[in-house]
Amino acid sequence: MTARRPLIAGNWKMNGLLADGRALAAGVAEKRKAFGESAPFDMLVCPPFTLVTAVVDAVAGSGVEVGGQDCHTAEKGAHTGDVGPAMLKDAGCAYVIVGHSERRTDHGETDAVVKAKAEAALAAGLKVIVCIGETLEEREAGQTLDVNKRQLNGSLPAGASAENCVIAYEPVWAIGTGKVATPEQAQEVHAAIRAELKGLVGGIAEDMRILYGGSMKPGNAAELMAQTDIDGGLIGGASLKVDDFIGIAEAAG
Repeated sequence: MTARRPLIAGNWKMNGLLADGRALAAGVAEKRKAFGESAPFDMLVCPPFTLVTAVVDAVAGSGVEVGGQDCHTAEKGAHTGDVGPAMLKDAGCAYVIVGHSERRTDHGETDAVVKAKAEAALAAGLKVIVCIGETLEEREAGQTLDVNKRQLNGSLPAGASAENCVIAYEPVWAIGTGKVATPEQAQEVHAAIRAELKGLVGGIAEDMRILYGGSMKPGNAAELMAQTDIDGGLIGGASLKVDDFIGIAEAAG
C-alpha cells in the first residue's frame, strides 16, 4: 500500500464574522507552525466566502492551506450570488469542496452538477474535495455501498488524480448529529470507495486520499484514522475550535 499523507480539512460552513474568522485562522496557524516542516499531515481550512481573503492573510507562511466551500460551474457571468472557481483561486484558495451533503440537500445538487463543478475547479487550477455519502434511510435499507458507488461514479471529475482530487465520505446521518460511524463501518465504506476508484482511475486509486467526514473529534480521530483506507478528515464543528482541530491533526501522527 502506498503511504498516503493525511489531510485534516476544516469546513467552517456558515459560521464566522470577520473578527471571529481572523482569530480562528490565526490560532490554527500558530499551532500548525509549531509542528514545523516535520508535520505528518496536510492542513486545510475552508471558511465562508466572506472570510477567504482575511483567512488567506492570517495563515500565510504557516503551512495551512485555504479552500472554498463551493463554486459555480462557470468562470464568470450572470450568476447572482454565486462564486466562480477562478475567483477562489484569485483570492488565494488552493482547494474547493464540491457536493457536500448540505449542498446536495439544500440546493438539490445532483451528481452531474457536482461533477461539472469539480471539473470547472480543476480547470481553474484548484484541487477538489468531492463529497459522497448515504442518508440514514439508505443505510437502514442496506443501500450504503450502492449509494456511495453511484455518487462516486457520477461525481468524479474527468482528469481526477491523486494530486488534484480528494474524496470525502460523509455519512449524512453522522453530520452534526454527534453520531459517528464505528471505525469498522467507516473502513468498510472507504475500502469499497477505493475499490470502485480503481475501476475508474486505475492504480492511482491507491494514492488518492479518502477522508472521513462524520462528527470526527479528538476523541475518536486516532481510531478512525488508524483504519487502512481512512486518510484524514473533513471536519465540521470541531474545526471551529482551535484545540479540537489541532487535536485531530495530532491524532494523524
